[in-house]
Amino acid sequence: MIVGLLFACIIFIVFATAKWKLHPFMSIIAATYILALGTNLIGKLSGQSAPIIADIGSTITSGFGSIIASIGLVIIFGTIIGKVLEKTGAAIKMAEVVLRLLGDRHPAIAMSIIGWIVSLPVFCDSGYVILSSLKKSLAKRTGVSVVTLSVALSTGLYATHTLVPPTPGPIAAASNVGIGPAGLFWVIVVGIIVSIPVALAGHIWARTVASKLPSTLEEATETFEEYKEKFGKLPSAWAAFGPIIVPIVLLAAASIANLPIGTDADGNQLLLVSGFAHTLLTFLGTPVNALFIGVLLAIFTLLPKRDEENLTKLMGAGLVDAAIIIMITGAGGALGAVIKATPIADYVKSMVADNTAFVGVGALLLAFVIAAILKTAQGSTTAALIITSTIMYPLMPSLGLMEMMGSVPIGQILTVMAIGAGSMAVSHVNDSYFWVVSQFSGMNLKTAYKAQTMATLVQGITGIIVVCILGAIFL
Repeated sequence: MIVGLLFACIIFIVFATAKWKLHPFMSIIAATYILALGTNLIGKLSGQSAPIIADIGSTITSGFGSIIASIGLVIIFGTIIGKVLEKTGAAIKMAEVVLRLLGDRHPAIAMSIIGWIVSLPVFCDSGYVILSSLKKSLAKRTGVSVVTLSVALSTGLYATHTLVPPTPGPIAAASNVGIGPAGLFWVIVVGIIVSIPVALAGHIWARTVASKLPSTLEEATETFEEYKEKFGKLPSAWAAFGPIIVPIVLLAAASIANLPIGTDADGNQLLLVSGFAHTLLTFLGTPVNALFIGVLLAIFTLLPKRDEENLTKLMGAGLVDAAIIIMITGAGGALGAVIKATPIADYVKSMVADNTAFVGVGALLLAFVIAAILKTAQGSTTAALIITSTIMYPLMPSLGLMEMMGSVPIGQILTVMAIGAGSMAVSHVNDSYFWVVSQFSGMNLKTAYKAQTMATLVQGITGIIVVCILGAIFL
């Protein structure tokens, strides 16, 4: 009965968000209370003298607070970096570097790569708006269909937005499934591995299907060079890429420093790096510290003036963007705490004891389906990532998703990837990104469904296929 109640709560979240237009935060919190109160009522009707969840308020607040304590600052710092890159022209500089390497010979692949890079720190809808003029001027210069370049850009942005930290959605999902600071680097590594074929699938769709579709977009009246002038003097390539690359390098260094290489005579674990170097690399590579260094780099290398306009208003805009994600993440943590306090995990364990259909790869497919249903129904990729990861975490030990590969939590990482793939499928009219892509590309509704919506479906399916292959190998 409690499992049935959980499914009813998921349906409630979808219905309240999609039909009633209730904010995801309130939908999740309301569903959390419904699940907690309903669980205790079921327990009472079953003859239990004590409530199953002894203190509902404490369970909800502790779940809300613990997830924000672990991931809140990371989300804030990542969002601020993205906002600075967006407003200072650093994203344009990244695009310029890629174009310089590829020139006009491969405009579609250039747009896919540019989108893939820019969306690491910048939200995909903001990235699309920033790079829209580049897409139009490149279409004019090369004669390639604007719809082709639009879909190549949108799918490149979408791939890393849903799969690779430091984008806030994947970071929150990783935290929700219990991946600690040491594992975040490996989420980035596996996310990159999965996102490449996902971005390639979107690129192929852009070249083969989207290229045949019409656009009402007028020919660009300004060149890319003219558009760049709006940002004034662009930062150097090092300054533009530094706030992203340096934190990733620090995360990598900390993970490498903590690699076990054996044991000593007393049975204590030996690490690759020891002493002061180990302490320093671990400190610098802790996600919150690494991303704070990224924020400092963004401030001191990208901001032309460190005045009230930049240090207060720009930072404030980043905090506003982060606040929404943090609140939804906290609500997801509260729901997860309530699920964990119920006997659902024990029930699932007994249910799958003699049935391997939903263990390992089957469980990854389950995570994908739940995320895809939530994404398609309510529109928000970030909300789908957070809610699904919250639902999956208490069930993962029973589903064979807590496997380790040495010191790498491969089961948890692949769960995040499966959820990310599901959170792609599909982007349609209830998704703000769908409208950004269609309106900035001159697509009518029918064309946008064929070009953008179908592309995100292809990307999601490609993603889960790659994840299942990895699952079959490592789980």
